[in-house]
Amino acid sequence: MSANERLLDEGRRLVLEADRQGLAARLLGGVGIRLRLGQRFDPAFDRPLRDIDLLVRRRDSRKLEALIADRGWEPARSFNALNGSRRLLFHEAGGDAQIDVFVDAFEMCHSLPVADSVREPGPSLPATDLLMTKLQIVQLNEKDRDDCYALLRGSAVDAGDPDAIDLTRIARLTSEDWGLYHTFERNLARLSGDSETTPSEAAQVIISVIKAVAIAMEGAPKSRRWRLRARIGERKPWYDEPEEVRR
Repeated sequence: MSANERLLDEGRRLVLEADRQGLAARLLGGVGIRLRLGQRFDPAFDRPLRDIDLLVRRRDSRKLEALIADRGWEPARSFNALNGSRRLLFHEAGGDAQIDVFVDAFEMCHSLPVADSVREPGPSLPATDLLMTKLQIVQLNEKDRDDCYALLRGSAVDAGDPDAIDLTRIARLTSEDWGLYHTFERNLARLSGDSETTPSEAAQVIISVIKAVAIAMEGAPKSRRWRLRARIGERKPWYDEPEEVRR
């Protein structure tokens, strides 16, 4: 079994066991994206997987922590003692992989209200939430770019379907927060410009979904707070510097 297959299998088993115990937890990140897409994942965007990322409701975090430890993962005890109310970290015994657990909220460059999605069907957060957790990254690297392309290539555009991209949800959230809007806007432009590096058939689909997202964001009525913040623009930082958690 390859390293990728091993982490995909472990991610799937963790959520299955969490569901069996009645815990509200779902995957995100590269493992979550591949399991959400399944057969719709385009191998052109395959990349090495090194982490399993999870989101859990706070009331279930202690039980999930015990579940992960019972499966042989070593808790980062000092980190977890200091940050356990919002983040938990585990290392693979004898390996390089890690599990990163977000507790009750997803907060990196921006805060995203995705915690309610942990009860949606499937091992992972819905496709819309998975895409937004990538689009909120200010310094989008190659692996995050390819994860975005995989989602844009493999997901239809539809509302109310966890396997599809919900334009209304994205437009609603970005119309209330200029900083989030601006980061999404920048990343969509970059993804569009870089799409020439992808297979032509995939690029056509990707560009069409990017345009649909951008049009929905631009056309949504903006809040007063959004308009006031837009006047300041990049003269003031519009995002947070995420904390790097590594072994």
